[in-house]
Amino acid sequence: MKSVLKDLRLPFEFAGHRILKSVDVVGNVLLMLGRFFFWSFVPPFDFRNLLKQMEFIGVKSAIMVMLTGGFTGMVLALQTHHGLKPVGAGAYIGIVVTLGMFRELGPVLTSMMVAARAGSSMAAELASMRVTEQIDALHTLAVEPIQYLIVPRIWAGIIMVPILTGIANFFGILGGYAVSVYLLRVNPVLFTRNAILFSDVDDLFNGLIKAAVFGLILTLISCFTGYYAKGGAEGVGRATTTAVVSTTMLIIASDYFMTAIMF
Repeated sequence: MKSVLKDLRLPFEFAGHRILKSVDVVGNVLLMLGRFFFWSFVPPFDFRNLLKQMEFIGVKSAIMVMLTGGFTGMVLALQTHHGLKPVGAGAYIGIVVTLGMFRELGPVLTSMMVAARAGSSMAAELASMRVTEQIDALHTLAVEPIQYLIVPRIWAGIIMVPILTGIANFFGILGGYAVSVYLLRVNPVLFTRNAILFSDVDDLFNGLIKAAVFGLILTLISCFTGYYAKGGAEGVGRATTTAVVSTTMLIIASDYFMTAIMF
């Protein structure tokens, strides 16, 4: 009888353990977010490190974002044309491409690409510093690791991801225009007029606000998984994988809620 009860209890114990672990992780992430805001306004301010992280996240991701945005706009134009042509609405491709890039595809895809390139690198770098006790060495030198390692990375993400999103939007609309006008033979005047007429500055700014939030999410999660990594080389790989997967899921989930609020 006791063995039967024990077998029945195992699923509940497993579920409870996972729930407690998830709550613990969420609490630690929120604590790191609070420490980030606190140390952001405590001198000294390391602007050189901030610029270095902005260059790493933004400048080195620019080519990748250009290609991603351009091909996304081209594919969006093709798919929209195939969907609207049977009902005689092919002239409205410009609306779909512009609003699609401004509101959703620009910020979401840009954030995911930055998370895959820069976020994974940040997680691996901080995890390596943790397992080799370099972060502990900062404490002995009276250097606050959050201020020195985390604050510049998160601010760089908040600043640079919206800029990269603007680049992706531009090349996405440009790619959609090129495919629509030169391949699908859509009237360029209609494409441009409809894109301007039915889109708004608020669509662009709401997308950039999304991008800033995504930049906060991807850098915070990447830094968190790397900062608290453990287990040697295996822990570094696990932290890197967890950073990319968790960031992607959170970006998609938060995108839904922000879309429901903004639009």
